[in-house]
Amino acid sequence: MKNRPWLVCFGSGTIFFTNCNLSCDFCQNYDISHLGVGEKVSTTDLASAMIQLQQRGCPNINFVTPTHFTPQIVYALILAIEKGLEIPLVYNCGGYESVETLKLLENIVDIYMPDIKYSIDENALKYSGVQNYWETVKQAAKEMYRQVGNLKINKRGIAQRGLLIRHLVLPNDIAGSKAVIDFVAKEISANTYINIMDQYRPAYKASEHKELNRRITPSEYKEVVDYAFSRGLRRGYEQE
Repeated sequence: MKNRPWLVCFGSGTIFFTNCNLSCDFCQNYDISHLGVGEKVSTTDLASAMIQLQQRGCPNINFVTPTHFTPQIVYALILAIEKGLEIPLVYNCGGYESVETLKLLENIVDIYMPDIKYSIDENALKYSGVQNYWETVKQAAKEMYRQVGNLKINKRGIAQRGLLIRHLVLPNDIAGSKAVIDFVAKEISANTYINIMDQYRPAYKASEHKELNRRITPSEYKEVVDYAFSRGLRRGYEQE
């Protein structure tokens, strides 16, 4: 089984933003998200970067962990659109989003790509330092879906608009994966594109938690994928 969110000829035009509104102890990008590696840029520079990515053939602009820079991003977008930016905009986040902020992004964001990391609040607090994650991410995902609907892909296999949910399978079912699957199938759409990810590896402070200090097993991953199939979530997957 392979998971193919979309096929592209050129890479996504990814722009990483320093720091994050989550504090995941297992973050693989911890140098950016936790240690603050990066450089200061003006909104004008940010707009120019978007235009350059478009000119290089990128099919979208992919904002990674944008939440805490939303006002600056929106202002930079005004400048970029005036310069001819027209490719889809991706809001790539950890799912811990304010519905009020998301409503301000309606008709601006084309593709929402949130993680749904946990269905267990105790684990979200312990490993990512946030309270009430499960209810917050559910309401955020519903709002994202209301705005953009199911993922639409053009004839070239490139995403144009819609919701793409990611879920990282964690060791020992720390994520509470089946409840995540149930929520997507029941309360979002059985036609949701869901990327069930198997690339967990202990990073950053994961070694401080015995239960997180290993990679997942093939059977742990297969169990979650099989469960998603049983709930009708098949978009993004092909059986070999």
